[in-house]
Amino acid sequence: MSVKDPFQALVDEITLVRNDVERLQRTSLDRKEAEKLNAVVAQGLDRMAKVGPALQQRIEQSLATAALDLRQHTVYAATEGAKEAIRAAQLESIKAAGDLRKAAGEARREAWRWFGGFWVWLVSAVLTGALLALLAAFWIVESGNAREFGKYPGIFCDRAGGTIVTNADGYRFCGIWIDKLPEQASE
Repeated sequence: MSVKDPFQALVDEITLVRNDVERLQRTSLDRKEAEKLNAVVAQGLDRMAKVGPALQQRIEQSLATAALDLRQHTVYAATEGAKEAIRAAQLESIKAAGDLRKAAGEARREAWRWFGGFWVWLVSAVLTGALLALLAAFWIVESGNAREFGKYPGIFCDRAGGTIVTNADGYRFCGIWIDKLPEQASE
């Protein structure tokens, strides 16, 4: 069922009134009746003329109100939909993180069992300690050798790769070549 346009309804009413007036004009009325009828018709036309613009304004207000309500409901529905999507994604992320944490714990326990657990840790700690002890001993021995070389250069000069040399004043010293001569390199 289609809604009739308000202006068309007004035009139809005016046409009906015009037809009624024409019909009445064809019939004979006395002056009083004609004036009375004219007053009634004029009054009806005035009312109809006022109803048209008021009706149009009322329709425009109703449409504006409906459009505003529609916008507000659309924004609200979109906001609620976005909030729900975020909540669902957050719950899914929390669940995935829990699953990963559980899998990592199981993998750690399995690795601990596979590699011997405590004994592997103990052996690795002992080996690390032994390596550190060897490095410290090597460092101590080397610094002790350097100190002994400083105290007794005559004894340690040959072992250090040097040569005992006597200068023009008769003093002896240990000379260590940084760059060896080609004939000394083959010795």
